[in-house]
Amino acid sequence: MSVSELYSQYTRVWIPDPDEVWCSAELTKDYKEGDKSLQLRLEDETIQEYPIDVQNNQLPFLRNPDILVGENDLTALSYLHEPAVLHNLKVRFLESNHIYTYCGIVLVAINPYDQLPIYGQDVIYAYSGQNMGDMDPHIFAVAEEAYKQMARDEKNQSIIVSGESGAGKTVSAKYAMRYFTTVSGSASDTNIEEKVLASSPIMEAIGNAKTTRNDNSSRFGKYIQIGFDKRYRIIGANMRTYLLEKSRVVFQADDERNYHIFYQLCAAASLPEFKELALTCAEDFFYTSQGGNTVIEGVDDAEDFEKTRQAFTLVGVRESHQISIFKIIASILHLGNVEIEAERDGESCRVSPEDEHLSDFCRLLGVEHSQMEHWLCHRKLVTTSETYVKTMSLQQVVNARDALAKHIYAQLFHWIVEHVNKALHTSLKQHSFIGVLDIYGFETFEVNSFEQFCINYANEKLQQQFNSHVFKLEQEEYMKEQIPWTLIDFYDNQPCIDLIEAKLGILDLLDEECKVPRGTDQNWTQKLYDRHSGSQHFQKPRMSNKAFIVIHFADKVEYLSDGFLEKNRDTVYEEQINILKASKFPLVADLFHDDKDSAPATTASSKINIRPSRRPMKASNKEHKKTVGYQFRSSLHLLMETLNATTPHYVRCIKPNDEKLPFHFNSKRAVQQLRACGVLETIRISAAGYPSRWSYHDFFNRYRVLVKKRDLASADKKAICRSVLESLIKDPDKFQFGRTKIFFRAGQVAYLEKLRADKFRAATIMIQKTVRGWLQKGKYRRLKGAALTLQRHCRGHLARRLAKHLRRTRAAVVLQKQYRMWRARRAYQRVRRAAVVIQAFARGMFVRRIYHQVLREHKATVIQKHVRGWMARRRFQRLRGAAIVIQCGFRRLKAKQALKALRIEARSAEHLKRLNVGMENKIVQLQRKIDDQNKELKTLSEQLSAITSAHAMEVEKLKKEVACYQRSQDEDRGPQLQEEVESLRTELQRAHSERKVLEDTHTQEKDELRKRVADLEQENALLKDEKEQLNNQILCQSRDEFAQNSVKENLMMKKELEEERSRYQNLVKEYSRLEQRYDNLRDEMTILKQTPGHRRNPSNQSSLESDSNYPSISTSEVGDTEDTLQQVEEIGLEKAAMDMTVFLKLQKRVRELEQERRKLQVQLEKKEQQDGKGVLAEQPSNDSDLDQDADLAYNSLKRQELESENKKLKNELNELRKAVADQASEHSPAAAGTPDSYSLLLNQLRLANEELEVRKEEVLILRTQIVSADQRRLAGKGSEPNINARTSWPNSEKHVDQEDAIEAYHGVCQTNSKTEDWGYLNEDGELGLAYQGLKQVARLLEAQLQAQSREHEEEVDNLKAQLEALKEEMDRQQQTFCQTLLLSPEAQVEFGIQQEMSQLTNENLDLKELVEKLEKNERKLKKQLKIYMKKVQDLEAAQALAQSERKRHELNRQVTVQRKEKDFQGMLEYHKEDEALLIRNLVTELKPQALAGAVPCLPAYILYMCIRHADYVNDDLKVHSLLTSTINGIKKVLKKHNEDFEMTSFWLSNTCRLLHCLKQYSGDEGFMTQNTAKQNEHCLKNFDLTEYRQVLSDLSIQIYQQLIKIAEGLLQPMIVSAMLENESIQGLSGVKPTGYRKRTSSMPEGDNSYCLEAIIRQMNSFHTVMCDQGLDPEIILQVFRQLFYMINAVTLNNLLLRKDVCSWSTGMQLRYNISQLEEWLRGRNLHQSGAVETMEPLIQAAQLLQLKKKSPEDAEAICFLCTALSTQQIVKILNLYTPLNEFEERVTVAFIRTIQAQLQDRNDPQQLLLDFKHMFPVLFPFNPSSLTMDSIHIPACLNLEFLNEV
Repeated sequence: MSVSELYSQYTRVWIPDPDEVWCSAELTKDYKEGDKSLQLRLEDETIQEYPIDVQNNQLPFLRNPDILVGENDLTALSYLHEPAVLHNLKVRFLESNHIYTYCGIVLVAINPYDQLPIYGQDVIYAYSGQNMGDMDPHIFAVAEEAYKQMARDEKNQSIIVSGESGAGKTVSAKYAMRYFTTVSGSASDTNIEEKVLASSPIMEAIGNAKTTRNDNSSRFGKYIQIGFDKRYRIIGANMRTYLLEKSRVVFQADDERNYHIFYQLCAAASLPEFKELALTCAEDFFYTSQGGNTVIEGVDDAEDFEKTRQAFTLVGVRESHQISIFKIIASILHLGNVEIEAERDGESCRVSPEDEHLSDFCRLLGVEHSQMEHWLCHRKLVTTSETYVKTMSLQQVVNARDALAKHIYAQLFHWIVEHVNKALHTSLKQHSFIGVLDIYGFETFEVNSFEQFCINYANEKLQQQFNSHVFKLEQEEYMKEQIPWTLIDFYDNQPCIDLIEAKLGILDLLDEECKVPRGTDQNWTQKLYDRHSGSQHFQKPRMSNKAFIVIHFADKVEYLSDGFLEKNRDTVYEEQINILKASKFPLVADLFHDDKDSAPATTASSKINIRPSRRPMKASNKEHKKTVGYQFRSSLHLLMETLNATTPHYVRCIKPNDEKLPFHFNSKRAVQQLRACGVLETIRISAAGYPSRWSYHDFFNRYRVLVKKRDLASADKKAICRSVLESLIKDPDKFQFGRTKIFFRAGQVAYLEKLRADKFRAATIMIQKTVRGWLQKGKYRRLKGAALTLQRHCRGHLARRLAKHLRRTRAAVVLQKQYRMWRARRAYQRVRRAAVVIQAFARGMFVRRIYHQVLREHKATVIQKHVRGWMARRRFQRLRGAAIVIQCGFRRLKAKQALKALRIEARSAEHLKRLNVGMENKIVQLQRKIDDQNKELKTLSEQLSAITSAHAMEVEKLKKEVACYQRSQDEDRGPQLQEEVESLRTELQRAHSERKVLEDTHTQEKDELRKRVADLEQENALLKDEKEQLNNQILCQSRDEFAQNSVKENLMMKKELEEERSRYQNLVKEYSRLEQRYDNLRDEMTILKQTPGHRRNPSNQSSLESDSNYPSISTSEVGDTEDTLQQVEEIGLEKAAMDMTVFLKLQKRVRELEQERRKLQVQLEKKEQQDGKGVLAEQPSNDSDLDQDADLAYNSLKRQELESENKKLKNELNELRKAVADQASEHSPAAAGTPDSYSLLLNQLRLANEELEVRKEEVLILRTQIVSADQRRLAGKGSEPNINARTSWPNSEKHVDQEDAIEAYHGVCQTNSKTEDWGYLNEDGELGLAYQGLKQVARLLEAQLQAQSREHEEEVDNLKAQLEALKEEMDRQQQTFCQTLLLSPEAQVEFGIQQEMSQLTNENLDLKELVEKLEKNERKLKKQLKIYMKKVQDLEAAQALAQSERKRHELNRQVTVQRKEKDFQGMLEYHKEDEALLIRNLVTELKPQALAGAVPCLPAYILYMCIRHADYVNDDLKVHSLLTSTINGIKKVLKKHNEDFEMTSFWLSNTCRLLHCLKQYSGDEGFMTQNTAKQNEHCLKNFDLTEYRQVLSDLSIQIYQQLIKIAEGLLQPMIVSAMLENESIQGLSGVKPTGYRKRTSSMPEGDNSYCLEAIIRQMNSFHTVMCDQGLDPEIILQVFRQLFYMINAVTLNNLLLRKDVCSWSTGMQLRYNISQLEEWLRGRNLHQSGAVETMEPLIQAAQLLQLKKKSPEDAEAICFLCTALSTQQIVKILNLYTPLNEFEERVTVAFIRTIQAQLQDRNDPQQLLLDFKHMFPVLFPFNPSSLTMDSIHIPACLNLEFLNEV
């Protein structure tokens, strides 16, 4: 490749520019060798002729292609030179606002002078664990690289942060330390990471100051070592400081300030605790007002001072020491204000005794005023013979005062640093460390003094170390790739370093001159001229004899020698130091007593020995090594040794401008710093070798367009790359083939890019030519087709017009024909209709005449028929009436005679005997009732006689009426009928007239009403209109507001619900994390403190303390009293005495419950008395209704009582726990040795709570008896069979007789004999015995009370039954007797027989019903007897088996018990001692693979069946123990398999199923709606496990969170590679050149890339596992919603932090990948999970990468589309957008500003990145099982043979 090919037309180059350093230009014609100039066109379109140095052939620098501009790594540029580096940094800084850029191993950081949101916790977590080249450049990436290499290589690391003042060194170092503290955490509870961060504000306050270049400039260097343990957690830190600028204490230049602490203290001078400092504002003090302005804009000194005090407190500086520190600082200010007056002679001076500032100085430091006043103006001179005091001139006194002030501040500074190091020190062994070096950069000012010389000397050493390290890395890279390499020539600054530090160098000569008694700066300078004038790095200025020039690696620096000797000596007079040593304040005295080096130096520099003897001379020879220059050189050597022993990482901070303007770039200042910090040297070293490196795969993908078609047939990509390069680049030295990469010389990649662009340009021209030809052909075809179409349409139009004319002619003929025909037909029809009408009328007239004649004849016939019939009916009715009257009279006579005979016969006894034949069995019962009915019979007889007399009178009256009626019938009725007819007609006319009047009145009223109604309707319509208008107005005003408010309220309520659920689950998560941390700490403590004499807790006790997470459950259902007494006896009296207050409170509660029980007993007795006195005659209710009412009453009382008692007990339990916690905190030093006392307190507390439960149960039983007694009184005898069935509590299920009471009393005696050790509870020992006796007596009273109440209830029920039977019998007999009296004798006999038969039938039915009930009870008892017999047989068999095992040698044969199999009831029985085996086989050692073919969630069903059996036998301890062991076992398994997805999913499904079973079979109607009748039989009967359901729900949340954590851990490494890097669409994305960071040691060996299929396979695996294990579908949906959110967050975060993936092709890849994921969701029926909605930000980001980004319309479209992305995220993506080809255009800054202007009204969060650790709150909806417990089979592989099916 020749020069002429490179410098062809349109090639862009860089030429020097006086303002911008470099400017871009374009060649207007090709360059030919020998030309003396180039024809260039500048960016402003001006033409310039650029001359060329023909001798050196120095052509201008070539410009990189636009595709390479803006790269993350400067070494990725093809042309590596100064203008390319400067331009790349400028483009990234100004256009993309990127402040970080890599330059090989160096991170270049440009100070933006603005706050950027790129340092939050989310950004730290985004960079954590990432490779350095994968993300955008950042200080966090460097810190992560150092942390990762420390952990991987087990080698110490260093981060070297350098730059000039104001470049941001301190901030960068602070962020690096913050990263380490956040990522690693602390190894102990000392919060060492907080102390490390707290050291920053302290050091900034005492070591930073405002300069002209920086408002917070560090005026010292520091190296902080952060120590880590073997787990790479922070355990401590240490700080070294270098070269504090002490001169700033006494002098500041214009517009500069002293150290911040002075101004902070002055700002806080008004505080009460600082009144004694006697401070005012900073302008009043000389040491703080020399720079002019004492205030920094935007800085609050008072607020910063408060932060400084907090930091002092955090690092352990006591309040008294803080006050002492502030006093010393204030004393320095007062010392600067001391006024010194010169005497007349000019050789002496004095200080006024009344000087307030000197008084304050002495008071604050605790020194004598007179001595300090004297020795400020005098000094002591010592000779060989005498010692005398000499006065000093005014200038000497001022210098001495300033030296004292500097010395005091320096000593205080070192004391604070030492104290901070003590606070950061740790006793643990340090495994490795990371050092952060924050040191001054290369400095050059108009006047450079001793400080600048030391700073530049340090930078020379650091630059030498940097050059050697870069060279070493380059060499290692070449050797690793196995390519030949030659020694690269790089700048070696060792001669310059030798000039400074070698023997008789600058520092050595300076120290020698300091030894000379009368040495001066000018003499020292002259020695330098004489010694080093021949050195190539040393020069003498032409116009000065007091300065010298050193040629450093960065620039020439001229140093003024004035003050070098004084600053090197650091002179302080000994007399002043001795006064401070005698201070009455310990801190002040300690500051100077510890200074063992300053006193000898002071002796040497204070001219105490003008003519020193040998001994002082020897001391002087030693003391010259303690000069400032020597100390700095020694500390610098130590620092270099430390850095050389570590792996360095470099951060170079650049100051973009001197005006501190945000995002303003000054090219001149930037170039100066780039040259000074070594960045350009790195570029030069890289350019000297092979700076561009490509992997074979990336090179093939990028430049495959340059490969010929026949070469693509080969499968070996390396061979293809070799052949291509050999054919394209003829010079073999321009490239090398490595083992995994291809190495290129500088410029070769640009040449390849040019060839690629030419190839694309040629292909584009070909495509354009073809497309244009195709377009023209298409246009011709369209024109031809249009012409043919026009012709066709014209010809068709003419043809259609002719056809239309012919059709019209024919239509006219047809119309004429039809019209004529119609007119003729209409005339004919008119004549015909007239004839038909005449005929019809004539025929009708004749027919009507005939009809009228026939009608008249028919009507006459009808009248005759009706008159004749009426006359016949009248005659018949008269005859029938006479016959009826005669019959009535005769029958009445016969009836009277029969009645008399019956009355006589009824009174006779013989007749009654005949009537009662067959009723002998009822005579006795009727005889008893006769006496009671005699009075009623007499009354009825009297009533009957009265009725008889009344009846006779009525008969006589009827006879008279009959006679009158007969007489009237005989008379003539004709005239009477006529009169009646006339009267009826008169009445009819009157009625007609009245009707007419009424109708008129009604009409008038109706009209009036109509008129009034019309008016009212009109008025109503007007009112309605007004109302509708008002309603419309109101609706229009409030509709939108109401809708918005309702929507907002709904959203707020949903959001609050989600937040509340999230907070609760976060608390559960935090609780599990703390529990895990507690376990870890306990394990560590066990390992660390395990000594031979150490006493350990029992294993069961420790597990109880660690696993009983819910004390409200575990403390209410623990063992019995005897176990607790046994524990008390084992533990001892002394440790149990601490619980006296607990038992006293519980005893008081027991008394209250006992009093309540007595009150209820009294109420029960009163109710029984009332039942005995009065009985209500009501019908008995149904047995089932009474049973249900009793159950409801008992359950309501039980629930109310339990709720109230639960609240009281929880309050008391919280108070007791608080008291225990207070006692534990008071005795915290001894807490480790007294775990037994605490466990004793817990056991006693559980015991007391159990007794409270017993009392509570007794109260409930009494209340239930009262309620049942009331209901028995109302319900009668129907409730008797259900007395014992209304409660399932143990004390109410069984009857207590006298023998049981006697046994209970003996139990009391035995218990009292066992509880003799309860005497320690009080002095006389009566409290425990009284408590036990009270408990047993209460139980005995309860048994007696139950027995008496049952007897009373039986008596009351019997009496009620007899009374109701008598009443019914009496009513029935009365009814029968009344009916019998009204019948004839024969009918009475027949009726009596019927009544007797019906009564016997009813009694027979009752007896049958009773027999059926008895048979049913008999069957039930037989069934229970079988169960009990089975239990007895099992017990006998177990006893026989145990006895046979104990006496096996005595038995001659084995006896087995055969049992008959019964139906399985869905319960599993196990013995208490088998519980541990059950948990081990079913939980802790169970493998999910063992249940591959079984029912899903089988362990949950087995556990529930065991719980159900414990509930069936009413064993609360067994239920509690089983559930607690199960929960603890699950936690143990999950802790052991905390990275096993299958195991975690298995136990999540089983835990949820167990929770669903406890809900489904709880008996709660809300959970039983989907149960079958068989499933309802499997419900729990005795226990309410609601609280355990909450425990299992919390455990499910913890398991779910662990499941998500495992799944995220498996998916997260795949996401970035699969979603962003892998080519899902082959050949779509091109590969850009990569830089040095892609080949750093942080990159792991091998190919760890993943494709999208890997993610889908992994999610398929997750889905299959969860479905196979029976996990609820709703939970599976939530799992994948969470995983898809994590995929979205990780992908989007990487997209926002990586410039190389923000391109159009990446957007296409993303959309394809997302569509594949959506398709997978639909294929698994998971699209309803909301997972796609969580991917919306990523979808919009992909669309944003593909949208046009030019016009304002494009900006509006982006703003409208990207609603799920924040403004910061949109702008960040646009800034990162990188075209992959030259044909794409970058996003302009103006377009980004347009986007920002349109989105400024959005209220987006300030967070740039998504929180990928965010977890949605999980819901566990109730999902009942369709399986019944009796249908579940237990496989033999579980080894659960000890479980017995019930």
